[in-house]
Amino acid sequence: MRCPFCSKIENKVIDSRLSKDGRTIRRRRECLGCERRFTTYEKLEDVLPLVIKKDGRREPFNRDKIISGIRNACQKLPVSMTRIEEFVDSLEIYFQEIGKKEIESSNIGEMVINKLKEWDEVAYVRFASVYRQFKDINEFMSELTDILKNKKDHEQH
Repeated sequence: MRCPFCSKIENKVIDSRLSKDGRTIRRRRECLGCERRFTTYEKLEDVLPLVIKKDGRREPFNRDKIISGIRNACQKLPVSMTRIEEFVDSLEIYFQEIGKKEIESSNIGEMVINKLKEWDEVAYVRFASVYRQFKDINEFMSELTDILKNKKDHEQH
């Protein structure tokens, strides 16, 4: 690790700590050249699958894109950023653990849409309207009718 102050490579680790999630190590280092201290973070390189888009293109898994889509759906709703990030963390871990090299974007979308359905009906409808690309107002109304019917069924039980 190169010193950010004097660019020398020789340094020693003074302290190492594991992050709360256990996926990152924070190291305090001291440069043997200028004796200044700096912090580095080590993270295991993610082995995430490529995402197969609807048009067949492949692109790297991008957690920021997922967070952005969920944040847009949850705008002005009582869904915390922490909750969103924890969910996306769980998605990343899941996709790492299944070990596939590629995954359909529709799989990710369905997982997101199901989570939003649990969290907030408005967020769910917002996301569904973009994700499912309703052809017309009748498709959209059909989705809303299903939500209302399920809500009514849950209230009766």
